Amino acid sequence: MITLRDLLPSAAIEARTGELPVAGVTADSRQVAPGFVFFAVPGVKADGLSFAPQAIAKGAIAVVSEKDAALAVPHVRVGDVRAALSHAAAAFHGRQPKTIAAVTGTSGKTSVAAFTRQIWLALGHSAAALGTTGVVAPSGAVYGSLTTPDPVTLHKILDQLAGDGVTHLAMEASSHGLDQRRLDGVRLAAAAFTNLSRDHLDYHPTLEDYLAAKLRLFETLLQPGQPAVIDADSDVADKVIAACNARGLKVFTTGRKGQHLRLVSSHSGPASTMLTIEHAGVHLSINLPLTGGFMASNALVAAGLAIVTGGDASRVFGALEHLQGAPGRLEKIGERNGAPVLVDYAHKPDALEKVLQALRPLAAGRLIVVFGCGGDRDAGKRPIMGEIAGRLADVVIVTDDNPRSEDPAKIRRAILEAAPGAREIADRRAAIATAVAMLGQGDVLVVAGKGHETGQIVGDKTLPFSDHEAIRAALGNDAA
Repeated sequence: MITLRDLLPSAAIEARTGELPVAGVTADSRQVAPGFVFFAVPGVKADGLSFAPQAIAKGAIAVVSEKDAALAVPHVRVGDVRAALSHAAAAFHGRQPKTIAAVTGTSGKTSVAAFTRQIWLALGHSAAALGTTGVVAPSGAVYGSLTTPDPVTLHKILDQLAGDGVTHLAMEASSHGLDQRRLDGVRLAAAAFTNLSRDHLDYHPTLEDYLAAKLRLFETLLQPGQPAVIDADSDVADKVIAACNARGLKVFTTGRKGQHLRLVSSHSGPASTMLTIEHAGVHLSINLPLTGGFMASNALVAAGLAIVTGGDASRVFGALEHLQGAPGRLEKIGERNGAPVLVDYAHKPDALEKVLQALRPLAAGRLIVVFGCGGDRDAGKRPIMGEIAGRLADVVIVTDDNPRSEDPAKIRRAILEAAPGAREIADRRAAIATAVAMLGQGDVLVVAGKGHETGQIVGDKTLPFSDHEAIRAALGNDAA
């Protein structure tokens, strides 16, 4: 039996109240059932306390909030209700994989988590990954799809994975999730940082605030003495390393500037990248079956996580030669006239620039890109992405990408103003078909922005749409 005291051990609770048996925890009054504890989380539009009466009517035995309240059931006041919810969820759903590594950064989280899982599998562990593409079980089965789920869902997943025998979990840590305390209560063994560039400025006031949210992973959630893997090539690596050192973490750096796993050289081909790395004074050659310098960076961060969590370095490096890319991350769907067609999730300036830079050397003919920008999100990135596409690609087709409540034409216009010569095709399926039809020998086409997604958000509706399916339909019998 789990009691209220078990969920909130540091809160001021009367002895009798602390012994109340708990049947569940939630911050959603609609999910309350008899015996639940309701956590009144402040929201953007409404304070969770305003829903306390509904929660009590549905059987809540106690309410937890940051404010005082006169209620018909016991009320517990805490300093941070989001953190309290996460720790309570961790206590209620008590099992977690023994080794959990979290990765944060603007780009690369999904790939690093996927690669770390694959390396652990190669080392003989029962390993899973959790993030944008869902939960990837040791068998490869995939379900769900949230970068950092709400705390109750997250701890249910952790409990289920541990119950299924999963010992190692690589999980993404988004800035939203970290800022909203969703990872508090996760028993981490290690964490990693990839990079920082413009993103989520509709949520974070500045880039400094965005970085601060990510640094919470190292400054608060990791414990002194635990390992942190940092891509030293990031523009903010020095700040991250300083934060880790201040916390007393064991820093392990990777990349061309890395001290522990140094990238000596990298040469990308159409389907692989030949790496020379240095570790513990020894130089090694690795044929990474992925293309693009950023994929090499992600692979080295994943290798670092595997090493700092106990993996034998030689076996870790051997596993790199068998990695498979994450869904929608520079994923080849087919080809026409010998020209490859790829999908990538790049929906922010830095990511789009890296993708186009990686593909540029592979295009003996034209580099063609199809992309758009989402509505109700950071509008400032639209002209930036337009400029990047116009500078790095030979043919640019601007289309719609989750316009949400905004006027799609207005979004496209903001991109086009910075991309002289770009074509405008509003319908994404038509834009993809047009791009595929123009492919000739030596060309390369990348459809960017949606990656693994299977829906297009228009207004308040999510309409079925997949770049993968649209490309395959356009390729028809030409698909490879």
